[in-house]
Amino acid sequence: MRRPVSVRAGGFTLLELMLAILLLALLLSGTYGAIRTAVKAMHSGETAIDRTNRVRAAEEFLRHQISRIMPLSFGTDEGTNTNVVFEGDRKFMRFVAPMPGYLSKGGPYVQTLEFAGSRSGGRQLVFGNDMLNGFDPEGKSENEPVVLLDQIEEGRFEYRTLDENGELTDWQSDWDDPSVTPVMVRVAIRMQPQARVTFPEMDIPLMLDVGAMRMAQPGQPLRGVGLQGGARTMRLGGRR
Repeated sequence: MRRPVSVRAGGFTLLELMLAILLLALLLSGTYGAIRTAVKAMHSGETAIDRTNRVRAAEEFLRHQISRIMPLSFGTDEGTNTNVVFEGDRKFMRFVAPMPGYLSKGGPYVQTLEFAGSRSGGRQLVFGNDMLNGFDPEGKSENEPVVLLDQIEEGRFEYRTLDENGELTDWQSDWDDPSVTPVMVRVAIRMQPQARVTFPEMDIPLMLDVGAMRMAQPGQPLRGVGLQGGARTMRLGGRR
């Protein structure tokens, strides 16, 4: 009588299954780590590009608006009964300039730039604007201020004009004569370390400045701005 031949059932043992699962888990863990690192690097690159683009946009906007400051009055200094066309100190500027076409409803705007405190620490560069027509220096602005730049460690404005000999003066932190505009405006900003970006120091010459014309041509009438008067007695502008 022939004995039956035993046949071993095919398949994996429990130990082999456990080893396969362990290898699969290690593979998935390594793949997930690589994907996570790639995604993190991509987001970091996008953030850096966004920071750089925002600084560049703020720089271009500041250069465009400041260079086009106009010698137009937006108020009156009651103490001296003179008009004011420009206000400025280390942290604040107010002036009249046209707005970019996509933001404008027509006509010049009274615009402000200010280094204001931020809730998250540091400072912000804030921009405000109102139409010159009907502007009230004591009234509330109809438009919400816009933050141009944040994460600022320190920021300041400085101003330059011409002396009686037609030479450029040194930079000064306060603008003392609100009836004329400066010749040049400097914007100096130092960003916080966590911003991971630098802001270039900007020296911006004005395309049209009555201040330069007053200093360069004493005693001569001003031309080209729709106004005339003695260079030492005429006042243009608003409120100090």
